[in-house]
Amino acid sequence: MPKKVDPAVKERAIRMVAEHRGDYRSLTAVAQVVAEQLGLGKETVRRWAVQADIDAGARPGVTSEESAEIKKLKAENRRLREDNEILRKASIFFAGELDPRNR
Repeated sequence: MPKKVDPAVKERAIRMVAEHRGDYRSLTAVAQVVAEQLGLGKETVRRWAVQADIDAGARPGVTSEESAEIKKLKAENRRLREDNEILRKASIFFAGELDPRNR
């Protein structure tokens, strides 16, 4: 399970990548240096930098806000499907109880 990283450390890592991006030949190289300095994983820092670019509109993709909204809507959809299934089963049960043929 991934460990939770302090948001201040994450912001610092993203800022450091942005500041030093021109000094290295690739995003992966600068992410590796920043990750070593902060004691984080290289891929974690690289993914944060990519997501920051997406959120800023510099790169195509799903923004953090859109991703959170999709996650929320999927959870709501799942909950509503479960509610509908419960109501369907209850209506079948009560329809059977009220059916005069069952008496």
